Amino acid sequence: MSIVVIGVNHKTSPLAVLERVTLSSDALAKALHGLCARPHIREAVVLSTCNRTEVYAVAEKFHGAYGDIRDFFCELGSLAPDELHPYLYSQHDDAAVTHLFEVAAGLDSAVLGEHEILGQVRSAWKLAQQQHASRTTLNRLFRHAIETGKRARTETGISRATASVSYAAVEMATERLDGLVGRKVLVIGAGEMAVGMAVAIADAGVAEVAVTNRTAAKARDLADRVDGRVAPFADLPAAIAEADLVLTSTGSGSILIDHEMIARAMRPRPDRPLMMVDVAVPRDIDGAVATIPNVTLLDLDDLRAWAARGIEKRAAEASVVAAIVHEETERFAVDSMARQAAPLIAQLSGYADGIRSTELDRHSSRLGELTPAQREAVDSLTKGIVAKLLHSPIVRLKNDAGSPRGERHADAIRDLFDLQ
Repeated sequence: MSIVVIGVNHKTSPLAVLERVTLSSDALAKALHGLCARPHIREAVVLSTCNRTEVYAVAEKFHGAYGDIRDFFCELGSLAPDELHPYLYSQHDDAAVTHLFEVAAGLDSAVLGEHEILGQVRSAWKLAQQQHASRTTLNRLFRHAIETGKRARTETGISRATASVSYAAVEMATERLDGLVGRKVLVIGAGEMAVGMAVAIADAGVAEVAVTNRTAAKARDLADRVDGRVAPFADLPAAIAEADLVLTSTGSGSILIDHEMIARAMRPRPDRPLMMVDVAVPRDIDGAVATIPNVTLLDLDDLRAWAARGIEKRAAEASVVAAIVHEETERFAVDSMARQAAPLIAQLSGYADGIRSTELDRHSSRLGELTPAQREAVDSLTKGIVAKLLHSPIVRLKNDAGSPRGERHADAIRDLFDLQ
């Protein structure tokens, strides 16, 4: 049995491919069930963010699981294997553990040290637990990953200053516009990313923050939070026409703002520039909008290039975090080996003896006429039967501890007998 991770992320793939394999929150549960129904996958967690879509799985055979997960990505993005292969990466066992710990610690993000990813890892794991897709092995792995991410942020300065995609988007726009004082800003969306951008923009000295969203109540809540106003979603073109800066991040899953809408919005203001920053995956704004005079369109590819400049400033912190990740990976390996032998054997023996004792108690009335010596003989006999039944699995657990086979046997015992 192996722990594997297979995915596509901002380092390996252009945005055009990444957005094709991004999963909406509504689609994640179905994806988990589909993955766990495949022949070589025993457990699964799917992590899908603006920077990555990754599948973490417990697999009986790595190559079989690789094929199952590759096919999942191909079906998700309507891609042929040859189209997907250049962008797909995979790791297994210790390397997969290290990768997840680096993700949780913010080392694998476009914005180095971003704090949003830790919550996203936790949410992905929680959903997999709810869908019964994450069990013994992945529960232990993701619990340790969350601890690693927390430790990285507590013991180092990796998440200080700009440590989120939303704040980085606002800083990039601020730099491009040479300041935001007196600007009118429109925020489209009311999810986590949009909230982050609205909060970041509210303290930048802007003249006005307008918020629009398909759900008016969510727009109102966010507008109230940043002392802004609500722009009716039905009047989106008019709201864009009034703005100097548009920040968008929705979960629409398709183009929300096309060339015609922006061309119409720019007609009354041909000489007034408009900047648009789209951090949605899939994108909210049609790329053709960038061809309209006086319109600047920035997306996640631009943000990643901008954020890369900050990596050098945090290089020292990143090296400390990398050391923490290495230490936690080793600790996870040691813990995994320790769990395979003595504690599990004790649990299994206790479980079996508990059943034996319960059955003897249940039949105590029928054994009441036995002499003390006879009752002792029955007790000894049942203990012997249990010991003989458990002898082979206990010997196997001891002999295979610390090996992939030992880990497979240990997790099988836990799952079959519902041991924690």
